[in-house]
Amino acid sequence: MSKSILITGGTGFIGFHLAKKCLNLKWSVTSISTSIPPKKRRLQKVKYKLCDVSNKKGLIKKIKPNYDYVVNLAGYVDHTHKVKTIKSHYHGCKNLTSLFLNSKIKKFIQIGSCIEYGKAGSPQYESNNNKKTFSIYGNAKLLSTKLSQDLYKKFNFPVTVLRFYLVYGPYQDANRVVPITILNALKDKKFNCSSGLQLRDFTYIEDVIEAIIKTLKSKKSSGQIINIGNGKPVSIKKVINKICELLNSGKPQFGKIKLRRDEIMKLYPSTIKAKKILNWKPRISLESGLKKTINFFRK
Repeated sequence: MSKSILITGGTGFIGFHLAKKCLNLKWSVTSISTSIPPKKRRLQKVKYKLCDVSNKKGLIKKIKPNYDYVVNLAGYVDHTHKVKTIKSHYHGCKNLTSLFLNSKIKKFIQIGSCIEYGKAGSPQYESNNNKKTFSIYGNAKLLSTKLSQDLYKKFNFPVTVLRFYLVYGPYQDANRVVPITILNALKDKKFNCSSGLQLRDFTYIEDVIEAIIKTLKSKKSSGQIINIGNGKPVSIKKVINKICELLNSGKPQFGKIKLRRDEIMKLYPSTIKAKKILNWKPRISLESGLKKTINFFRK
C-alpha cells in the first residue's frame, strides 16, 4: 500500500527535495507551511496546506493525525526574531508531537541542528549531553530534542532526531555560501568573504534525503539522535576557490568580512551512528556535488 507523509516546512529547500523523492516512491505527500511555495519549488502532486505549526488550534483544524510518517522541517528562518524562533521551532515541535502522540504513526523525524552542541569540540558526538547553546535557535532545537526523547522514553513514541550540518544543492536559496559563491562567479564578479579558514562539513542534498528515507524505514533509529554529515571537514576558503576553479571565473576577496566573535572555527560531526544504525554514508563527493549545483544555477 502507498505510504503517506506529512512534511512541515515542505516548501523549503530540503522539504522540496524530500517531497520530490517521496512522490517518486509513489507516496502521498502533504506539505504544511506558512506561505505558498515559490514557483520553482512547486510540485503538482503535493497537497499544500497553509498552517503555522506554532498555532495549536489551527494545526488541529488543518491536519488529521492519520499519516504514516511526519518529518518536521518547520521553523522561522530569521533567528534574530527571538519569540518567533522559539514558537516555531520548540512550540511547533510540541504541538506536532502532541497531535500524533496517540496515532498509529510509524516514524516522526525531528530535524535538529549541529548548533545544539554549542561550542563542543569537533568531531561532535551525539552522546554530548549539552544543557545550553549560545543562541536562541540552538536552545529551541535543543528543547525540541529533549522533548522528543522524553516522549520516546515515556510513551515509546517513534521519534528520531537528525542533526544536519551544511546541506547544499540545487534549488537552495541564494543566501548560503555555495549559491552566493556560484552566482557571483557566474558573473565573474568581485565578492567579499571572510578569511574562509573555518572548517565546515558539506553534504549534498541527495545524500541528506537518502538519510531521511532510511530513517523513516528504520525501527532501530527510534529514540536516537543521529548526526547527518560527511565527517570530513573542509575550509570555507577551499570550497569557494573550488567553485571559482570549476567555473574559471569569480574574484573572492578573502578577509573583507570579519568573523563573528562567537565563530566556531571547527564544526563537523562524528558519523559513526549514521553508519551503524542507518547503514548510511554520503556517496556524492564535494566536487561532484558542486558541479551538479553549478549546472543547476547555470540554467
